[in-house]
This record gives sequence, C-alpha cells and structure tokens, in this order.
Amino acid sequence: MQYRPDAAELLDAVASLLEDDVIAAVPAHLQHQVRVAANLCRILEREATVGPANDAAERGRLADVLGADDDRDLVSLRADLAEMLADPAPIDPALDRSIRDALLATLRADLAIAKPGYGATTGAP
Repeated sequence: MQYRPDAAELLDAVASLLEDDVIAAVPAHLQHQVRVAANLCRILEREATVGPANDAAERGRLADVLGADDDRDLVSLRADLAEMLADPAPIDPALDRSIRDALLATLRADLAIAKPGYGATTGAP
C-alpha cells in the first residue's frame, strides 16, 4: 500500500513552493538556481508519473523490433539493439524503418518527461 502523498505529489508540492514562494524571497543572484531546482522537481514528478508506462511501451517496441519476448528486461533489449546496430552488415529496409520508428517513439516519450512540448515534429519522421 502506498501512503499519500506519493513521490509525484511531494515533488509537485516542492516545485510549487519554489516557484510560488521561494523565488520571490531569495536574492536575484539565487533566483536562477531556484528555477532550476523547481524544474528538476517537475522532471522527477513527470518521471514518477509516466516513466513506468514509457518503459513498458519501449520494452514492447524493442521486443517487436528484435522479435524477442516482451517479458525481457529493458536493459537487455537495449543492449541487443545496440549490438544489432553496431553490426556493419546491412539492415533490411523494413527493419531499419521499424528501428527508426521505435527509437523516435522512445525519444518523444523521453522528451515528454525532460522537456514537454519538444517531442512534437512538423515533418515526417
């Protein structure tokens, strides 16, 4: 059983405190550091909230691309993909497109945590 507040709620509370109250109370030369600290809290809040779902989705994408069981851990799937990409042998164009699509989806999911809004593209992937 998880007690309330959870990690994401605590991080939201700290970020809000820093943004709403602390920043105005500190000298100007420290305000940037307060903004950075609040932003780090927001990143960690998003990681706690959507990180597990992002990892599960990436695990599924990599398992599909590699033709592996999707119950394998993400670290080993990433290692297998890295090994595949390091091989100088040509990759089938359809597989190459699948890899690119999977990596782009993972990049967008990572950006949704680290820098929301930066994962949108205006052109074809």
